Amino acid sequence: MGSSDDTDRAAQAAALGCAALVDAMGRVHRHRAHILALASPDPSRALFGPAVTVQYVPYRDDLSRPDVGFGELFHQAAGPAPAGKVLVLSSGGYPDASHGGGTKLSRVANEGLAGVLTDGRLRDFGELRGYGFATWCRGEATHWGGDTAMPFTANATVEVGGVCVTPGDYVYADASGAVVIPGASLDRVLSEARAIDAEDRATMERMRGEQPG
Repeated sequence: MGSSDDTDRAAQAAALGCAALVDAMGRVHRHRAHILALASPDPSRALFGPAVTVQYVPYRDDLSRPDVGFGELFHQAAGPAPAGKVLVLSSGGYPDASHGGGTKLSRVANEGLAGVLTDGRLRDFGELRGYGFATWCRGEATHWGGDTAMPFTANATVEVGGVCVTPGDYVYADASGAVVIPGASLDRVLSEARAIDAEDRATMERMRGEQPG
C-alpha cells in the first residue's frame, strides 16, 4: 500500500474513531483486536500505520547481547522504508517497566515513523511530546527498565495488551483505545466501520422522533 493511500486511510480511521473500528473488526474477524485505553504524552495525536515490532522479554544476564541492543533491533524492524510505520513494543511480561524514553525513541522521529505503541511504560513524556510522532503506552516511568525487560527480537509476532500483533498489521490508537487490523482486511474493516457509523446516525435520527409512551 502506497503512502498516499495510507494518508487517506489514516484520515478515514481518525474520522471514524477507535470504537467503530473495533465494532467493524468484530464483524470481519472473530479474534480479539482491541486494546484498552492507553496513555500518551499528547492524547490529541491519533496513531495509524503498519506495524513493525520489537519483542521484549524478561531480562536474563546469560541471554543479554550487548552487541545487539535496541538500536540495531529498531533498524531491523523499521527496514529500508520506515516512513509511516508504527513501532510496536511488547512489554515482555513487565507492563510497569520502562521500555524506552526520549533518547532511545528519537530514532522514531529521525526515520519518520508514524509513532510508537506499547503496553509497557515509557520515560521522558516531555521529550516525546516534542517529537512529531504519536506515542501511546501504559503510562510514564522514571526508573530505567533495562534490568527488568530487554529488547530481544525484531519483527516477531508479539502480544500487546492481550492482542496478537504481527508485522504488517495496521494499528490505530486514540484516546479511547487501540485496535489492530490485519493488513489484508484493512479496506474491508474501514468499509464496515463506515457502515456502522451510518447505522448509528440513522438510529439517532429515529430516536429523536420517539414519543413518550
